[in-house]
Amino acid sequence: MKKVLLLLMSLSLFILGACSLEPPQWAKPAKKEKLEDIKIGLSVSTLNNPFFVSLKNGVVNEAKSNGMEVIVVDAQNDTAKQINDVEDLLQQGVDALLINPTDSAAISTAVQSANNIGVPVITLDRSAEKGKVETLVASDNVKGGQMAGEYITGELGENAKVVELEGVPGASATRERGEGFHIVADEKLDVVEKQSADFDRTKGLNVMENLLQGNPGIQAVFAHNDEMALGAIQAIESSGRDILVVGFDGNEDAINSVNAGKMSATVAQQPDLIGQLAVKAAGDVLKGEKVEKQIPVPLKLVTKE
Repeated sequence: MKKVLLLLMSLSLFILGACSLEPPQWAKPAKKEKLEDIKIGLSVSTLNNPFFVSLKNGVVNEAKSNGMEVIVVDAQNDTAKQINDVEDLLQQGVDALLINPTDSAAISTAVQSANNIGVPVITLDRSAEKGKVETLVASDNVKGGQMAGEYITGELGENAKVVELEGVPGASATRERGEGFHIVADEKLDVVEKQSADFDRTKGLNVMENLLQGNPGIQAVFAHNDEMALGAIQAIESSGRDILVVGFDGNEDAINSVNAGKMSATVAQQPDLIGQLAVKAAGDVLKGEKVEKQIPVPLKLVTKE
């Protein structure tokens, strides 16, 4: 009899242990019939950049207009923090995750965590290398880089000496904008040096100061975003030299700089629209509707009017 009781107790413990390995019920959102029942988690790479502030506002405003709840977290350009932030959002029971990755490779583990408990993931502006992503809402970064290269060639002619300020290593936007730029640059321009400034204005200033000292013949700069371009302009102004600068994003400071005749051009995105379309995609997925694997947002080259 004792052996039977021990066997039953062992079996009970085994069953309880097995049950504890199952994801909690709150982490398995059912299909949503009403948009106002949806809770969205948004993880942004950094809010210390006007572009991503506009993206965040696009998400928040679109969600609010549909009665959705949004929880926003700022990764502060810290990959480890972003992964922890996403895990926290999952613990808070979000129905969908909107992620603007700091690093496209590193964020894959967080995407897979969401996949494991059935929370759909949508990426904004930058992709994730692994894990299931319902859709990527982004501009065509390759095309944008190509537009920048074509503009510089058109303004300065072939073989102009150019430096390239690259974004955060590992970010898909860095890779893609560089790829598009070099489609043109490798054939028609002389890229004398390229260096990362992490999409940051202060780093753009510091890196540009160093590049100016080592490359007296620079005629143009292509920066992978406007923040780095604006930093580069500060360094160029201090040097007293006349150098063409092209940025990428089309944020307010950059547009003002273009109109003031300081920045030559910027490849303008629509970050607020990226945010809006991501929210709409989340709603569609949770209602059981199909979405495209990539939702493109148009670009335009902004020059002085």
